[in-house]
Order: sequence, then structure tokens, then C-alpha cells
Amino acid sequence: MSASLPLTTKRIAFAAITLSAALVAAGCTSNEPATTPAASTQQPAGNAGSSNDAPGKKVVIGFSGPAADHGWLAAINNSALEEAKKHSDVELKAAEGTNDASLQISQIETFINDKVDAIVLLPTDGAALTEVATKAMQAGIPVINVDREFSSPFAARSTILGDNYGMGVSAGTYACQVVKEKNLTNPVIAEIAGIDALPLTQDRSKGFADALKACNQTVDNRVAAEFTVESGEKQASNLLQAAPKIDVLWNHDDDQGVGVMAALDQANRHEMAFIGGAGSANAMRWIQEGKMAATVIYPPTQAADGIKLARLIAQNKGLSDLVQVEVPKRIVLNAPVVTKDNVEQYLPLGFES
Repeated sequence: MSASLPLTTKRIAFAAITLSAALVAAGCTSNEPATTPAASTQQPAGNAGSSNDAPGKKVVIGFSGPAADHGWLAAINNSALEEAKKHSDVELKAAEGTNDASLQISQIETFINDKVDAIVLLPTDGAALTEVATKAMQAGIPVINVDREFSSPFAARSTILGDNYGMGVSAGTYACQVVKEKNLTNPVIAEIAGIDALPLTQDRSKGFADALKACNQTVDNRVAAEFTVESGEKQASNLLQAAPKIDVLWNHDDDQGVGVMAALDQANRHEMAFIGGAGSANAMRWIQEGKMAATVIYPPTQAADGIKLARLIAQNKGLSDLVQVEVPKRIVLNAPVVTKDNVEQYLPLGFES
């Protein structure tokens, strides 16, 4: 969701060597719409044990991520730090989180000068960090690109991403399920997006609209917030005034969803199936309480997976469950739907908004 900064269930992509995230720590998907979109129902699985987990050559990994000014971003940074601690053969050099591209470039320059064995980088802006990432690669330091893609394929050894289009597909497919199960005729479907200028928001909305086509539905009311609690509450209030009845509501981001829920509570409007996005612990508790129908995961584990990949690459190892001997070039994680039926399994992965 990478929500506060400019920049993003489940199939194997053909052209990009996208893998099942069970191989890394989650699922996978491509950005190609299926003929009939289907929401992911995969359950989270424990990491498969292998000889790769045994301590190997000591490696130094540099990590640079964004400022933790959003629940999901804080979870991204924390998951990377916690993953590094699990490996006695990893020394992590973590730069201070920043939203300043120039500062982040200088952090990567420092890693290059320090001759680290690998770099895990969630860039403030993929295009702005492409040149320095390419410089690291040319210096023989593999770069793992997390979440926001560089503008050149030469800037990263491996890229790990969430699936924004897949989030929309999962949300839309679940909405169709609600329509069918409740036997709704002429349902009112509403959407609270994130920042409309961002490609990730556009991808999520497109996936949602494409999936709704499978049950001959469209979005009737739509507003855009800014991935913040305040904007979520404001835009949800505007939406509720414009739509006296809503059957299904999808909110793109669980952090701004705190504000959306506040607006729903204030207006005493809980007639709709409320679907969230990202997978916060707050949203999952609401699902347990019956105040929310579902949320769609946008994995906050991406940087942690980046640490695991960096370790393997620096130690000249591949993924143990693959025949291919090298770590893949590109991995896209899946976007499963969390409901009352599986919330207990996903709650430990939730982040606090």
C-alpha cells in the first residue's frame, strides 16, 4: 500500500517468473485479469524448513526503507528488522527511515562504500532511486527492490511486490459473493479509494471494477481519500450523505479505514458489507466483532521477504522448493481475503493502524 508516498488473488505470472509466495512467506499473483476473477482463499502457511535455514556464510545486508508514518509502513520496517534477527549469519545495517529521496540515495551510497553483501531497498520513489541502485548492482552488490519498482530492470537483482490490481480483484470478487449470497437486486456498491493520482490506487480500482463485471455490477458511488484517518472519515461522511443506502463498501486502506469506521459509527450506518484493504489488526478485530465483513491483504512482510532473499543471494543459494538453482528475478505476493472464517489465522500477521 505504500500509502503516504508517491510511487502499488493469486496466479503464477508467465513472463516475469512470479512464484507462489509459499516459497518465500506468502502467495503470488500476476497483474493479468483472469477471464473470471476469483478471490484468493489460501490459508497462511508456516515457512517450510530446509537446509537454507541453517547458518551459512556471514553476510552484511544494508536496509533502507521509508519513514514509519503509516501503520503499514511501520510494519514493513519492523518486519525487516525482526527477520534479520532470526539469522545468526546476517548482520543488518539499517538506515533511518526517510521520505526524502536525496537522503535515501546517500544511504545507498554509504552501503556501496561499506561494500555490504546485499541491499534491501524500499524506495521513497522508484524512479528517483533507480540510478543509485544501478550503481550498487554495477559494484557487484545485489539489490532487492521492495514494493515500489525501479524504472530500469538493471537496478535490481530481484524484485518483490504486493499486488494492487489483485487487491481490487479480491475485493470485487468478494463483493460479487455478497451480492449472490444475499440475493441482492440492484445493489448499491461504493468505493473509498486512496490517492487517485497514484498508480497503486488506479490499479486497485481497476481490479475492483474488472472483478465486478463477473456479476454484472459496477461501482455506484466513489470517493477518494488520502490514506489517513482524517481523510477517511471526511470522505466516508461525504459518501454516506450522497448514498442513503449502501450494500457493499470497499475501502482501499485499513489505516484510513479507522476514519471510515468512525464515520459509519457516527452516522449509525452499518447496513453494508464493509470490506477493507491491507490487513490491519484493527480491521481483523472488527471482523471478529462483526463490524466488518472482510479485508484484503497487502503484505506488510515484503521487506522481511526481501531480507530472506538478500541472504540467499549473498550466500549463492536458491529457493529450496524450486528446481531452478537461483532466486527468481521477480516475485509478486498474493492478495487473499480475510473473513470471519480465517481471521484467526491471519490476525498474527496484522499491523496496528
